[in-house]
Amino acid sequence: MVKRTFWFSRINQLWGHRPIIWLSGIRRSGKTVLCQSLPGTEYFDCELPRIRARMEDPEGFLESVKGKKIILDEVHRLADPAQLLKIAADHYPDVRVIATGSSTLEASAKFKDTLTGRKETLWLTPLIQRDMEDFGNSDLEHRLLHGGLPPFFLEKKLPERDFQEWMDSYWAKDIQELFRLERRASFQRFLELLLVNSGGIFEAAKYAVPCEVSRGTIANYLKAMEATYVAHIVRPFSSHKPTEIVAAPKVFAFDTGFVCCFRGWEKLRRTDMGGLWEHLVLNEIMANLQTRAVNYWRTKQGREIDFILPLRGGSAHAVECKLSQKDFDPSAISSFRQVYEHGRNYAVCHDVDRPYNRRYGQIEVRVTGLKAFIDEISK
Repeated sequence: MVKRTFWFSRINQLWGHRPIIWLSGIRRSGKTVLCQSLPGTEYFDCELPRIRARMEDPEGFLESVKGKKIILDEVHRLADPAQLLKIAADHYPDVRVIATGSSTLEASAKFKDTLTGRKETLWLTPLIQRDMEDFGNSDLEHRLLHGGLPPFFLEKKLPERDFQEWMDSYWAKDIQELFRLERRASFQRFLELLLVNSGGIFEAAKYAVPCEVSRGTIANYLKAMEATYVAHIVRPFSSHKPTEIVAAPKVFAFDTGFVCCFRGWEKLRRTDMGGLWEHLVLNEIMANLQTRAVNYWRTKQGREIDFILPLRGGSAHAVECKLSQKDFDPSAISSFRQVYEHGRNYAVCHDVDRPYNRRYGQIEVRVTGLKAFIDEISK
């Protein structure tokens, strides 16, 4: 098994704060394999009836694992998972637990209330740069085309059939079990259109007609996709200035491999890679900062900044994503800083090995590669 060093380190850090870690992430992101590869842990698959039977007596089970690190995979299969985890946190502090399960369980009021102050959360995203190094393949085009789900990334040929099988499984095992939505054809048509238009301004009305559903249904579909980490809604950053876009969000699909597949791309042109690079930067930000609190900025005149990272006190980092440093245009950041003065400015480029600062009139921009950028904003 590949040792995913970034996630191992993060798990050990979180265990130093609290005894329970809630591990979430989309289907086939590698949660089970990551858990099974953690050294010094005991793994329990809660989908198995004999495991569930063993945990019907939570205290008896926890007595048997005192002082151990344990994995409770698919913990939502238990009759009362929140009770087991609460007893573990309150009465067995020497037991370290990683629990995985459905996103709706994590979001439920009972689960939140029961485990408030008792757990840390960790979101396992598609592969980041550190993962690619661990897997021994840092080729950008391969990562963009194959995507960041480990089984797909490891394939030498494009796993086109696997992409479709994943879509079918997502509907059957995530959407149906968690949300019980109807009209499979409409839902999957919407998801396919979302993948094709990933990274663009989202308008529910333009999806309603081709999917043969109402705007309200489209909104419900999008909520389900966001809850299951398949779609990321990036909202505009604004102080409600009359010149700014204040309402229309952008929606990004979770993985570049699926975007390429449903756009019909088997090879990438340079023009294709620019937008996919933006997706990759977003994935790195979310994985390393463990947040979806990412915005974009756009004026009604068309000036736009890819990502805004809001900070405390009203300041914000401005982030432009460019495949090459030669493609960077500082005009949007200059306009942004006329309104929002405080924060750092970044041009995150694939072809920069060593970061450097460059002045453009009144602003200074940090021109950097992705790894150095992540290291700086993670401090």
